[in-house]
Amino acid sequence: MRIRNIHQRGIVGSREVVAGLVDGLSGPNDRLWPGDSWPPMKLDSRLSVGSAGGHGPVRYRVSEYEPGRRVTFRFDDSGLADGLDGSHYFEVTENGDQVVLRHVIEAQCSFRKWLQWIIIIEPLHDALLEDALDRAELTVNPSFSGSSRWNTWVRFLRFVLNRRTQN
Repeated sequence: MRIRNIHQRGIVGSREVVAGLVDGLSGPNDRLWPGDSWPPMKLDSRLSVGSAGGHGPVRYRVSEYEPGRRVTFRFDDSGLADGLDGSHYFEVTENGDQVVLRHVIEAQCSFRKWLQWIIIIEPLHDALLEDALDRAELTVNPSFSGSSRWNTWVRFLRFVLNRRTQN
């Protein structure tokens, strides 16, 4: 089965600032990843090809990195990424007067993993990515007030997962 998931936001503002958000991923001053509400992104060294880590139970390593443009993470066959053959990436492009920040997942998996993706992982992933895009928007445009809201299913999944980790 194929998984392809895209989140993007067109932001009116400085390309350098948006690119800096991607370049700061997993660093001490990471302003893109919503680690205050979600498991933080952690790598075993600075953002560079070969760095390994992940967020929560999702494991991956940096397979490509073009500072200011794109960082690609290849899923490791462990943790929640077990059974995903593919990658996810952030990229910064331009479209007219907007800077486009995009996150894409492309992977192949079994039918069973695909069901897990559809029912559990994708809703949580979508909420996390929208929170990250909100953070990017707020960094570039401090008057931004259109933050995303978690739907009932996401709130329920978070409740269940939080209870499981407390026991």
